[in-house]
Amino acid sequence: MKVGFIGTGSMGGLLIDTFLRSGALDPCDVLASNRSPGRLLELKKLHPGITVCSGNIEAATESDIVFLCVKPLQFKRLTDEIAPYLRSEQIVVSITSPVQLYHLEAVLPSKIAKIIPSITHSVRGGSSLCIFGSRLNKKDRLMLLRLFSCIGVPEEIPESHTRIASDFSSCGPAFLSYFLERWIEAAVEATGIDEALVTRLAGEMLLGTGKLLTEGSFTPQGLQERVAVRGGITAQALNHLQTSLEGVFERLITTTHDKYDEDVEKLDELFGLGSIAQSRLDR
Repeated sequence: MKVGFIGTGSMGGLLIDTFLRSGALDPCDVLASNRSPGRLLELKKLHPGITVCSGNIEAATESDIVFLCVKPLQFKRLTDEIAPYLRSEQIVVSITSPVQLYHLEAVLPSKIAKIIPSITHSVRGGSSLCIFGSRLNKKDRLMLLRLFSCIGVPEEIPESHTRIASDFSSCGPAFLSYFLERWIEAAVEATGIDEALVTRLAGEMLLGTGKLLTEGSFTPQGLQERVAVRGGITAQALNHLQTSLEGVFERLITTTHDKYDEDVEKLDELFGLGSIAQSRLDR
């Protein structure tokens, strides 16, 4: 099975590296194209045996599965370029959340999926969000689920939940890292504790907390109740957080959804599918 990657930037490159390191793919299975020849040469040096393509058309035509790993507003130009060379039996996978299945199914003859990965796959963790188009059969779906199970936990979701699910699986590492960064900065300034030490403590705490929630049968509320003894230090600090963070998460969700909706509208215009989008909203 040949797997092509069009776009080998941050996430495209991460997927190639992680699939190869996990053994899910062999170097001879991988084809890659990118606007920057330098990036392709780096990948070739890192993973001898992969095929560096002369362009997007070669990567598209020679692959059984084609991952489209470009920015949202680059999709229309890319699909215009490769559409005449794709076949109905191929699977095209977008890893970009605002690009809708109906955008790609309207302009490409292939089977379409959208799978949103996470930086956590680089350590073979986290969830990938899987949204499958109408042309995929059961065998196709199982193949994609098996592939992504090699680097994390694939979760099939409805497309309408792409944004909110991505807030946790894909954006979540940045949000939590920001919280920890501010907490660590405050700790160092207030107490003089070694920054490297407290950063390690925070990382191990985060790893252990994740295991408690996924393997230890805890809910977030249950975990708080277990740790925060009534009248104790943790309970008092939690009360402070509850007051200080009032409305923060609601505003966070509004921010990510507004940006997502804006990108979808721009894509509707680029693909000339405004009427299709409106009909879906009216259902």
